[in-house]
Amino acid sequence: MSQEFDSLDKLIHQDPVFGQVSFDDHEQIVFCNDKDTGLKAIIGIHNTVLGPALGGTRMWHYENEWAALNDVLRLSRGMTFKSAITGLNLGGGKAVIIGDAKTQKTPELMRRFGEFVHSLSGRYITAEDVGMTTEDMDTVREVTPYVTGISQDKGGAGNPSPITAYGVFMGMKAAAHFKYGSDVLEDKKIYVEGIGNVGETLVEYLTQEGAEVVIADLNQERLEEVRDKYGATIYGGNDLYSENMDIYAPCALGATINDHTIHKLKASIIAGAANNQLADEVKHGALLQKRGIVYAPDFLINAGGIINVYAELEGYDRTEIMRKTENIYTTTIEILNRAKESGVTTHKAALEIAQARIAARKHEHQG
Repeated sequence: MSQEFDSLDKLIHQDPVFGQVSFDDHEQIVFCNDKDTGLKAIIGIHNTVLGPALGGTRMWHYENEWAALNDVLRLSRGMTFKSAITGLNLGGGKAVIIGDAKTQKTPELMRRFGEFVHSLSGRYITAEDVGMTTEDMDTVREVTPYVTGISQDKGGAGNPSPITAYGVFMGMKAAAHFKYGSDVLEDKKIYVEGIGNVGETLVEYLTQEGAEVVIADLNQERLEEVRDKYGATIYGGNDLYSENMDIYAPCALGATINDHTIHKLKASIIAGAANNQLADEVKHGALLQKRGIVYAPDFLINAGGIINVYAELEGYDRTEIMRKTENIYTTTIEILNRAKESGVTTHKAALEIAQARIAARKHEHQG
C-alpha cells in the first residue's frame, strides 16, 4: 500500500465511491476511458429491481472528477425514484461524460460511449440529458440498441424536453391548487432559472396562461431569443433568490436550494425541471416545510421525459404519453396532501411511496 495512506483517517478520506454520501447502495458504477476519442465517462446504475436502469447521459465540463462522480451518483439515484413513483417498470441509471459538449463532442466519441453502454448488455439504457441532442442518441444507436430518445423518423419518441416541460407545468399547477386553492397561474410571478429546451417550453406554457414570467440564464443570447418569442422579462439583478416571486422554477443544474439561498427565498412554491434541487434533501426539505414553502418534488414532476422515452420500450403512442404525463398533476396533489397529513416533508412523502413500490417488487422476486 502507498505510504501516503499512513493512517485509517486518511484512507477513509480517500474513499471516492463507497464513502460518498450519494453512493446510497448503487449496484454498479462503470468508469469508461478511451484514449483515441478522449472519452472519459462514468455510468451509474443505482437500482434494477423494477427493471433495467434508464437515464440520460449528461456532458458537462466538471470542475474535477469528484464532482462528476457525485453528479452521476445523485442523478442515477434520482432516476430510480422517478421511475418508481411514476409507475414505470424501470430502474435508475445515469451517465456523465466529462468534457465541453460544444468543443469536445464528436461522433466518434459518442459511438465509443455507445460501445461502453452496449457492453452492459441492457442493464443500462441511455437517453439524452444536458449537453446532448436527439442526433447524438441517433449516433449512439448505430452501435447499440440500448438507447432511447432517438429521432421520430428512426422510430423513436424524439426529443423528450417538451414532455418534461409539460409534466413540470402539470406539477406546478397542482402545487398552486394546493397552496392557493386554484391552479390558475394567470398573473402569478414566476421566475424560471435555466432556459434550455425544457425551460423554454415551460416559459411557453406559462406565458400562454397569462403568468408574469421572469427568465434567468448564463446565455444572454438565449435569454433575448426566448424574451422575443414569448414576451418574458429578462432578470437583470444580481441575487435572484432574494426577489419577490410567487413561484420559483429551477430548470438548470441541481442544488440551487442550499444553505446560501434557502433563507433568502420569498417564493411560496418551488416547482421546476432541475434534478436534485435540494442540496441536502433532509435539511433543506425540512427548512422549506418550516417556512411554509410548497416544494413539488423534482423527481416526480420532471418525469415527463422518462415517460416519453419509455414509450419506445413499451410501444405506446403519443396519446398515452400525454395521459401519463398529465397524471403528474394528480400524483402531485396526492403527495402534497400526504405530506401535510403525515407532518413530513413533501420530498420524504414522495420518496416513501417510491421506496415502497421498489420494496414490494423486491419481495415478489424473493418470494
